[in-house]
Amino acid sequence: MPFSTSDGIRLWTATTGTATGRPAVVILHGGPGLWDDYAVLAAMLDDLVVVHRFDQRGCGRSDPSDVQTLTRSARDIDELRAYFGHERIVVIGHSFGATLAMTYAASYGDHVAGVVYLGGVGVGDWRTAYDEERARRITPEQDARLQELSGRQRTPAEETEFRALSWFTDHADRERAMEWAYASAAVDLPINFAANRALGATGRLTPDEQKAQAAAIRAPVTFVHGAGDPRPAWAVRDLADHVPNHTFHLIPGAGHSPWLEQPERVREVLRAAVMEPK
Repeated sequence: MPFSTSDGIRLWTATTGTATGRPAVVILHGGPGLWDDYAVLAAMLDDLVVVHRFDQRGCGRSDPSDVQTLTRSARDIDELRAYFGHERIVVIGHSFGATLAMTYAASYGDHVAGVVYLGGVGVGDWRTAYDEERARRITPEQDARLQELSGRQRTPAEETEFRALSWFTDHADRERAMEWAYASAAVDLPINFAANRALGATGRLTPDEQKAQAAAIRAPVTFVHGAGDPRPAWAVRDLADHVPNHTFHLIPGAGHSPWLEQPERVREVLRAAVMEPK
């Protein structure tokens, strides 16, 4: 069901779940510049709450948009909340969506019942550790092929290969990593690289600003991170330490999408997070 924002951008949305009196859930996808692919997470919660998913502006099945800022994206979430008739919501953000969830919670705290920060990057220089771990997981031949595919026009088959080579290092299970990466890569939706660049440029807070933002959040924040995610867990712990009301869950044997490798453990954590707010 499409929804139009106050500046006229139609957002693709999907709603599942059961109205039970608990605050509804809104899932925020990653990227930036990707799309919602989180029906599996919604299915873990559908018997407990109403779950809303959407493609962020300019992404996936939503309208194009030249406006790409965290402030506008947070406003989109709040407009969706009001449109669906919820006083408060739990926001579950994955990867870039985790950063967006924190921005929303800091900006619209009266409407936030809880936050799940799933597979985010935390605070500080996480990228050096990420690059080092990624280099250990990719062969020289794979890396050379990825560089060959980068920065040029690609056929549909090459685009799928490019995405898979870009994403397979995110998974802890090295035997199934490429299988999962190809499943994500085969989605027939374009990556919005312009949105990725714009949000990367405008959304960078200094470490001190990130910590101050985290300290301002009064809702409970559940941090969930795969122990095998190349994004270092210490950077997420550092951010979590500045949130007054938080829990931290390190999921063993799991990477950047921990629900693929440890679904039951992730299901348990997510259900606890949405059942806690009153």
